[in-house]
Amino acid sequence: MRQVFQQELAEVQERLVHIAEAVYQSIQDATRAFNESNVALAESVIANDEEIDSATGRLDELAIDILARQAPVARDLRIVVTALRISASLERMGDIAVHIAQLSRYRFPDKVAPQSLVSTFQRMGALDVEISRMLVELIKTQDPKIAEQIRNEDDKVDELHLGVFETVLGETWNGAAVDTVDSTLASRYHERFADHAVSVAKKMQYLVTGDWVGAGQA
Repeated sequence: MRQVFQQELAEVQERLVHIAEAVYQSIQDATRAFNESNVALAESVIANDEEIDSATGRLDELAIDILARQAPVARDLRIVVTALRISASLERMGDIAVHIAQLSRYRFPDKVAPQSLVSTFQRMGALDVEISRMLVELIKTQDPKIAEQIRNEDDKVDELHLGVFETVLGETWNGAAVDTVDSTLASRYHERFADHAVSVAKKMQYLVTGDWVGAGQA
């Protein structure tokens, strides 16, 4: 029975990795669609989100089943409970990638970002992609150093996000109302994607150490 239980716990981690990899692909495609005004790629991101939702649902069912049958304690209990919480964050990250893709679909054939903010969104997108890549590695390896790197990259996203708001609220901004709304939404989506990654990183640190890091932060 113990061997079966350990196999089930290993399957939980494998499923988390699979979902994280799907989110990684989703944000890569979403940011490309956004920056290149690629409507076909945007449609692909939107369609593939169902796979992420289904995978998180199956993982949650497995975790709840383990809780009911095995009544895990100590670190085993942390693994299962943390998996449930991480899957929720990953599912939300997939949704945010969809939101980014939807913006590019709505504005096709035009680009969402006005020329003055193109380079900013390119940098934000690249950071989100890198953060997502690191998240896959973190879930695979449970290396707390990667969690710290994710937080450092998130700080860069936050700085760019603030820069977008300063631009659209500045006296020299001459964008149309739709440009203001789209830029604000897009910046918020990029920023929230990174924030959810930080949330996952904190949950992984809790899994490894048993201590909750930065409970008062996002």
